[in-house]
Amino acid sequence: MRSCGPSLIKYVLFAFNVLFALSGLGILIAGAIVLADVNEFNHFVEGRVLAPPIVLIVTGLIIFLIASLGCFGAIKESPTLLLTYAVLLAMIFIIELAVGIAASVFKSDLEGMLENSLMESIKRSNSEDSIAWDNVQRKLMCCGVDSPADWRAHSLNKTLPSSCCQPQFIDAAVGHCFDSPALGKDKFFQPGCVEKLKERIGKNAVILIGVGIGIAFIQILGIVLACYLATAIRRQAN
Repeated sequence: MRSCGPSLIKYVLFAFNVLFALSGLGILIAGAIVLADVNEFNHFVEGRVLAPPIVLIVTGLIIFLIASLGCFGAIKESPTLLLTYAVLLAMIFIIELAVGIAASVFKSDLEGMLENSLMESIKRSNSEDSIAWDNVQRKLMCCGVDSPADWRAHSLNKTLPSSCCQPQFIDAAVGHCFDSPALGKDKFFQPGCVEKLKERIGKNAVILIGVGIGIAFIQILGIVLACYLATAIRRQAN
């Protein structure tokens, strides 16, 4: 009966690590999705915004290795491997919490930085800026920083780009809307892009926070199981 407890814990820990490996895959996929989405608009955001999803991708890969170590340690009933596994789990736990906190911080810091970056880009209006703006305005169906008026007030040529025009109103002959005061609001996207980008990145932050913190607390169970099994095996050996 004394061996029944550790034996049961061994199989529970093995099953846990199978689930842990799957969670690593989930973290990796979530990080990749967020990275691809944020990277699409990286012309207007700082490089640090890309750090949390990159950390999640790396963490997901590391989790596969740690899960394998946990399975091997449970099967071999090696206290050393099990305690090493528990320490590595604790380190990953701290990293994931840090990613969750970083996602919360960059979400709040992003708002002021993003608006300034968008406005400076309109003022420059070089070819690189134009390509980035066309991408954002078409995909998010927005125009300017806060409204289409930003292009008239701050751009070099004082005109709205064709990407501000709603697709159904684009004139095939000129590739642009007819810009008339009477029809302008009907033909051009009216929402500003800063709010659309904040909303998009905010959703990504929620994914990072949910995945990072949610799975991190599940790992506590793995640490407890590994430490318990390592202690039980040592007691039996004595």
